[in-house]
Amino acid sequence: MTDKNRSQWDLGRFIETLTYFEVIPFLNWVQQLIQGRPQDIQNIPNGGRNMGVILVAGATGGVGKRVLRRLQEQGHKVRAMVRDIDKARSIIGNDFDLVVADITKPETLTSIVMADIQAVICCTAVRVQPVEGDTADRAKYYQGVKFYQPEIVGDIPKNVEYQGIKNLVQAAKKYLSQANEKLIFDFKNPSTELKNIWGAVDDVVMGGVSESNIQLVENTALFAGNVSTANSGGFASVRTKNFDPPFNLSNYEGVKLRVKGDGQRYKIFLRTEAKWDGIGYGYSFDTVANTWIDVHVPFADLIPVFRAKTIKDALPIDFNKICSFQLMLSKFEYDNALNPKFTPGKFSLQLESIKAYGGKTLPQFVLVSSAGVTRPGRPGINLDEEPPAVRLNDQLGGILTWKLKGEDSLRESGIPYTIIRPCALTEEPGGKELIFEQGDNIRGKISREDVAEICVQALKQAFACNVTLEVKAGENTKNSSDWQRLFSNLQRDK
Repeated sequence: MTDKNRSQWDLGRFIETLTYFEVIPFLNWVQQLIQGRPQDIQNIPNGGRNMGVILVAGATGGVGKRVLRRLQEQGHKVRAMVRDIDKARSIIGNDFDLVVADITKPETLTSIVMADIQAVICCTAVRVQPVEGDTADRAKYYQGVKFYQPEIVGDIPKNVEYQGIKNLVQAAKKYLSQANEKLIFDFKNPSTELKNIWGAVDDVVMGGVSESNIQLVENTALFAGNVSTANSGGFASVRTKNFDPPFNLSNYEGVKLRVKGDGQRYKIFLRTEAKWDGIGYGYSFDTVANTWIDVHVPFADLIPVFRAKTIKDALPIDFNKICSFQLMLSKFEYDNALNPKFTPGKFSLQLESIKAYGGKTLPQFVLVSSAGVTRPGRPGINLDEEPPAVRLNDQLGGILTWKLKGEDSLRESGIPYTIIRPCALTEEPGGKELIFEQGDNIRGKISREDVAEICVQALKQAFACNVTLEVKAGENTKNSSDWQRLFSNLQRDK
């Protein structure tokens, strides 16, 4: 169509835009009344939620199922890796994304299992239980009371504790993003949530007749449409609804877009105000026709803009509360300057992802190992004082020896990691003070509840990066832990 026969302003689309973005509460109330249902609060974008997935291996075990619950409570996207999906549902329920895989079979660690992961928590282990008939009170085994004769049940330690861990590490390395990046939008893996976040904001809001939309097609987001300069218009854009809570990107240097465009110059805006018509912090970027490129948008280069005019006395952007994102094609740059690469008519911009970059390096792989892994064969060890796994290492298939080799495969991978070596695991309630040590000399007990909490907290701590620690519970009950202090006192592995 030509501009001439497209110049009729569309009031209906104007109202539709305001309704979608909840600009006028009355319009939304009328819409909900007509539709006969309340607003679905599940569709409110949550900027506090990490958009990437945390993969939990060993998800049906005593520690793993607790890790799942904690991650879910904190709003993370979680994927549980299990060998038997029906058995897993009977143990952890139907509230998690379950995928079938076996770390001892690398061919099962497919893209379906590993796609979109931002971190891995590995709680896998060989099964150790009392020899049949050794003790009638098996419950004591789960309380860290090791007076029985143990035996390995199922696969051997070499396959699980070493080769299995090595398989998982190698698979994860292919899919984990850079350790200093935060995934914000992953359009390669479309979800209902993504579909409900983005909507068009075209020049119809100012009387123009341009049209655009965003669609999730072929594992990308396609921002496309037709820009018209009729009625003094000349821009098309897509924008997210306001995030609640907003994104906190204060620890990053900028955002990175993976895009394929048509050779035109586009803009991205970050907004810190929940109101509709506020200041946007903009950045212009050029595309290369039909070519995928990475566009780095340094926060330091963002320009405060209100309706295409720069604001000279605007406050610096508050990276603690990024309320929304917007992508735009406009005939204008800023302050009435024209976009030198603008062409009216059809346009298209494909996106694979939007990430924050330049942040602190955080652990991306947390491995639950065991205290005592370096003690078998160590000179000066008094076996009478050691737990059964140390005394009976050879009889148990070299369980601790293979655990140590599994740890080493992670250390050598280049993935930022935390290796946790708990003492004897119990089913007691968590909440005791935690004692972190290094050097593998510690003895004691610790609740599986507390180990699960350490796994989750390690992912948030830069001080936990490339660290191996042993942990036991103290005598006193604590109200909360100073996680930064606990991890900051540790030495990184050499």
